[in-house]
Amino acid sequence: MDATDSRLTRINKVLASAGVCSRRHADDLIAAGRVTVNGAVVTEAGLRIDPARDALAVDGAPVNLTPELPITLALHKKPGVVTTASDPEGRPTVFDGLPEPWRGKRLFPVGRLDFFSEGLILLTTDGELALRLTHPRWHVPKRYRVTVRGRVTPDMLGIMARGMRLAEGERLAPVAARLVEGPAQDRAVLEMELHQGVNRQIRRMCRDLGLTVLRLARVSQGPVALGDLPPGACRQLTPAELAGLRRSVGLDGADAAPAQPMPRPAAGSDTKRPPRPARPPQTGGKRPDVKADSEATPGAGRNRRQKPAPRHDRPARRRGQSS
Repeated sequence: MDATDSRLTRINKVLASAGVCSRRHADDLIAAGRVTVNGAVVTEAGLRIDPARDALAVDGAPVNLTPELPITLALHKKPGVVTTASDPEGRPTVFDGLPEPWRGKRLFPVGRLDFFSEGLILLTTDGELALRLTHPRWHVPKRYRVTVRGRVTPDMLGIMARGMRLAEGERLAPVAARLVEGPAQDRAVLEMELHQGVNRQIRRMCRDLGLTVLRLARVSQGPVALGDLPPGACRQLTPAELAGLRRSVGLDGADAAPAQPMPRPAAGSDTKRPPRPARPPQTGGKRPDVKADSEATPGAGRNRRQKPAPRHDRPARRRGQSS
């Protein structure tokens, strides 16, 4: 079949559109030989298929390629629940308490909350949305309410705002933190906003600052807020929430909002300096294929370095003057 046929779609995108998994996970399934097309095992992640004609299966189970509207849910995760579809230790999962209409759907969690944490978790059948929400390129802010034991000082808030380095050596992006309640009886409540996804980041930050986390709850992710959703309950996102969430990761066409830039690193960090922008074409020798805000000049020639002016033609430089 002609690979340029417009009816053909990459197999990982087909799996994601069908709600089986994200594109990244689809590549892993294909590499492991768990995917078949028309009964034949495929291992080429870039393979293109015709969803209208080809039969696709994962682990022998047919994949329904009939287009369905994706489902995205907001779930209030309780403490003592794992963010996974199944747990080898037999612990309860975020899928155990789903209402009947959504039990048969191929939902998967967007990101994770650790075993002892609680709050907002998104579950979706939209593989592309899940991929972007968890990809480092898209910095969708997540807000947390954190109850700690210990005295929270302005210096601690400043350290978090500048971007701290964890004891294990990981350099963190700046975290906006403010005191919401306290301190009272050696306890305080903080609201923290994160733009990156480092494992157990808040607990490790508090540990390094001498604070003990007593309760950690995610209260929002992008435009979606937990609100008064009871623990263990879930609801489907409103059209406005879903549209805002998709725009925040560059979906839904040209009207989508661009990705949020990463916060600037603290002074003195070991972050590499970004590359210098390309210089504009010079008058004496046009540079080929140089584009800025407009297209490059047609027929540009080879880049030629201009010869420096003779020393006697150069302007005199006073003593102590920098170049």
